[in-house]
Amino acid sequence: MNGTFKIPFPINEPTLQYAPNSKERLQILEAIKLAKSTEIEVPMYIGNKTIKEGIKKRMSPPHEHAHTLGYYWEGKENHVSQAINAALETKESWELLPWEQKASIFLKAADLVSGSYRFKINAATMLCQSKSVFQAEIDAACEFADFLRFNVYYAEEIYKSQPIVNSPAIWNRMEYRPLEGFIYALTPFNFTAIAANLPIAPALMGNVIVWKPADSQVYSAQVIMEILTEAGLPTGVINMVMCDGPKAGEVVFAHRDFAGIHFTGSTAVFKTVWKTIAQNLNTYKSYPKIVGETGGKDFILAHPTADIKVLVAALIRGAFEFQGQKCSACSRAYIPKSIWNEAWKLMETELKTIKIGSTEDLSCFMNAVIDEKSFTKISGYIEKAKALKSNKIIFGGNYDKSKGYFIEPTVILTTDPHSLTMEEEIFGPVLTIYVYDDEKLDETLTLIDQTSPYSLTGAVIATDKIAIAKIAEKLRNSAGNFYINDKCTGAVVGQQPFGGARMSGTNDKSGSFLNLLRWVSPRTIKDNMLPVKDYRYPFLG
Repeated sequence: MNGTFKIPFPINEPTLQYAPNSKERLQILEAIKLAKSTEIEVPMYIGNKTIKEGIKKRMSPPHEHAHTLGYYWEGKENHVSQAINAALETKESWELLPWEQKASIFLKAADLVSGSYRFKINAATMLCQSKSVFQAEIDAACEFADFLRFNVYYAEEIYKSQPIVNSPAIWNRMEYRPLEGFIYALTPFNFTAIAANLPIAPALMGNVIVWKPADSQVYSAQVIMEILTEAGLPTGVINMVMCDGPKAGEVVFAHRDFAGIHFTGSTAVFKTVWKTIAQNLNTYKSYPKIVGETGGKDFILAHPTADIKVLVAALIRGAFEFQGQKCSACSRAYIPKSIWNEAWKLMETELKTIKIGSTEDLSCFMNAVIDEKSFTKISGYIEKAKALKSNKIIFGGNYDKSKGYFIEPTVILTTDPHSLTMEEEIFGPVLTIYVYDDEKLDETLTLIDQTSPYSLTGAVIATDKIAIAKIAEKLRNSAGNFYINDKCTGAVVGQQPFGGARMSGTNDKSGSFLNLLRWVSPRTIKDNMLPVKDYRYPFLG
């Protein structure tokens, strides 16, 4: 770290509400109209070049797959190699750029995200990922800006962390070097902010990046690159390539200078990545850093003292916002018999008010799932659930892909706590509920802890403080993010650092200093200003 550059503690970006007749509501509708009126062509960004080679692929809204948003270019293995070379060629100059200059780029990007680009990136997220206006706002505008600002703050805190000086003749210091090589960022479709943060966080710490966004998120990934370019990020620091995943992996994980991966995606893919890296250890210059957030089978537990309204709101928001396409989404719930009838009566009434449709209709709470593959997977789980005698579909269960990939909010009541939809990640708007005997709370806590291989998010709804303390302790290893009297989704940068353990990932907590520490290789320096000139110690006489 060169010089001084005091960063004030950030304030989370305020969330616009988009109420009827509000200024921001008119602005987002205009941004959507503009985006839909123009077909774009997304290139690969490799070094100082924008490359349009390979296969030209169409992009369309999941809720209106007949409409064409534009096209992107899917490259081949040689483009991945070019991106690695471009990153490594940029590495020295990026490392040598003073910390203050790197920080200023990303702080400017934050101002662009929350300012002149706010409605453009929200509109892009609404169109290509089928997010409602509020889901897009808290993701693409607010969380993205928060990641940028908080990352800069936490980076400075890391650089300021220095060892003690025990002697006036010795200067001890810690140098936080970027990793030796390049970082591979492999990002998901569901959060624009995550897609941005995975390449940006290591870049802030002086690393160079090869970034492969999800195919279904390329449309908004293009806006991320526009923002970073306007903010002054040098070409070659973050290189965006679109390529078949396994083929890209063959090139990346076989390269001697591969230094680490920043990943969010499926557990199966992450396991394959980890195994491949392990098999190639003899190839690498150093041990790669592996940072990943994967799946979840997230829960809400209701205690007999739960406030019914709080419970129902948490279940509906937790399970059905963004069609359940969050790794933190509630997909299993445990409700005591004593409050079940009252809770379901209110929940059913509320579910009937949910409107499903296009993101352009701002009165819709739910929109479409991301693509046909997901539609087929989720609807397949619904049909399998219908075939089980232990299950009963008590709400929803219907789906239609004629115009868009729409699936109703679906609630399954099961008598088998180990039924298929209680154990397997679905990543869609399907919630399975198990009603437990009030006197079997302890057994139910064990059941929650042992049902799933994941440990991402969970929540308890209760008013009994002693019960809450007991439940939180019993489930301490069941969730990396645990919520009390709230839904199990919606982590805020700087407030609830996000990540889970077990098969949910490496729990390196994005949105905190813990994640940034993974992208540096510390060097301890001892500067002895009065060096010893005789090998003999006093005890030798």
